[in-house]
Amino acid sequence: MHKIKLFISDCDGVLTDGKIIYDNNKIETKQFHAQDGLGIKLLSFADIKIAIITGRKSEILVQRCEDLQIEMLFQNIKNKLKQTEMILDKLGITWENVAYIGDDWNDFPVIERVGLSACPADSPEDFKKVVDYVTTRNGGNGAVRDFIEYILKKQKVYDEVLQKFISYLKNY
Repeated sequence: MHKIKLFISDCDGVLTDGKIIYDNNKIETKQFHAQDGLGIKLLSFADIKIAIITGRKSEILVQRCEDLQIEMLFQNIKNKLKQTEMILDKLGITWENVAYIGDDWNDFPVIERVGLSACPADSPEDFKKVVDYVTTRNGGNGAVRDFIEYILKKQKVYDEVLQKFISYLKNY
C-alpha cells in the first residue's frame, strides 16, 4: 500500500446518508455521524491531511468542517478531478498518496487515479466493483470511520495513532 498523505471524502452519500432534506423554510439539513468525526480526528494524529470535495453547497457542511478543523473544503465542484489535481499541486504529493471515498459515478474520475479508493456499503453495486475497498457501513453511518481505520491498520500505524489520540485526551 502506498503511503497515504491525503484523505479526500465526498459529502452526500458518504459523510451523510445521501438524503437531501429541506424544511418548510427551504433550509437544507444533513445528519453527520459522530464516529466519522472521531475518525477524521485520528487522521491528524497520523499526519494525514483531510479534504472534502462535494458537488453541492451547504452551510451546514461548512459548520461540520469547522467543528472538525477541516481546512480544505471545496463545495459546488463540478470537476472533482481538476480540483484534486489542484490540491495535489499545492501539497506537492502524487496520486499514489491519496485515499478517496465516494459513493457514486460522479466520483469515478478521481477514484480511478488515487492510490486507494473506497465506497460505502450502500453504494450502487456496479460502483462497488471499481473501488479497492467497500466499507462495512453505509454512508452517513460510520463509513468514513471504517475506511480511516482500514487505512491506518494497513499502514500499521493504527495502534500508535490511537495511543497518541488517547494521550492527547488525557492531557487536554
